[in-house]
Amino acid sequence: MSRKVSPQDVLNALRAVEDPDLHRDIVSLGFVKDLEVGDNRVAFTIELTTPACPVKDQLAASAKQAVHALGVAEVQVRLTSQVRTAKSGKDVLIPQVKNTVAVASGKGGVGKSTVAANVAVALERTGAKVGLLDTDVYGPSVPALMGGSAQPRVVEGKLEPPVECGIKIMSMAYFLPKGEAVIWRGPMLHKTIQQFLGDVRWGELDYLLMDLPPGTGDIQLSLSQTIPLTGAVIVSTPQDLALTVASKAIAMFQKLNVPILGIVENMSYYLCPQCGHREEIFGHGGAREAAHKLGFPFLGEIPLDPAIRLQSNGGRPVALVDSTAYGKVFHEVAGALAAQISIVNSQTDQPISIE
Repeated sequence: MSRKVSPQDVLNALRAVEDPDLHRDIVSLGFVKDLEVGDNRVAFTIELTTPACPVKDQLAASAKQAVHALGVAEVQVRLTSQVRTAKSGKDVLIPQVKNTVAVASGKGGVGKSTVAANVAVALERTGAKVGLLDTDVYGPSVPALMGGSAQPRVVEGKLEPPVECGIKIMSMAYFLPKGEAVIWRGPMLHKTIQQFLGDVRWGELDYLLMDLPPGTGDIQLSLSQTIPLTGAVIVSTPQDLALTVASKAIAMFQKLNVPILGIVENMSYYLCPQCGHREEIFGHGGAREAAHKLGFPFLGEIPLDPAIRLQSNGGRPVALVDSTAYGKVFHEVAGALAAQISIVNSQTDQPISIE
């Protein structure tokens, strides 16, 4: 049986629906928009903090159930998103970029660049506006991973970044003759980071992911001191040595007051494509255990799969197709990362200070 309800009745009912990540109800969070109340129907929009929200279907179902419980026969829930930023998140160099995320590792060879490229693709596939900055001036690989063929061009005195897979990308690889090495000291690296940020037409972005070189060197320090980072993602493999080295990267970001958004375990396991047998070549679960012990979110496990290598070498990120097992995991990691960014933004009201 349906009955007439007031807008306040609906809002009161929706206060029982809580965002599981932000731990507040969707009314007080300001998610409920465009409320329409008729004799036998209620319609409203839930405006999420990211199009990659991993619990959006759960929130919509809970909201619909809460309003149905009032006796309303027809309930229409629309889902939209508006990516938010921390109050201190914007910077004069990149004023239209809402969130800046460093993707880092303590050592090379853990697949950090592959993770950064595929997570960027997964975020873009949800409808987010995404940029990918390759800050590894010594071994830039992002254009190759993204299938980049276009070159940056100068527009009104600034570099227009090429767009690959719907993502704006920039890398030192565009400016180096093939086979030439970069041998620079700290000041040159710092200037390059500033130029890649301030002299590039990034435009309006929800997320700018930055693929950092491995380790804890000048580029990491320069980046953290140049812009207020939303946070950092640490990529590791399951081995004890890799985790030990990754902890140094974590310690560095903590000293720089950069939030750790989470840890990703890459090369976590191998699934035989013929029989489905799972082989944990490098061990398994080390990054999850480390995240738990250190009190950081664990963003997911990415398998060791030949398809990831082959498609990466061919410049076609596996996250372009989310129906495969390896494509799906990158979308899950992207959703978990987007949730953590929303959590950090909801908690941050003071500028990040660099000591």
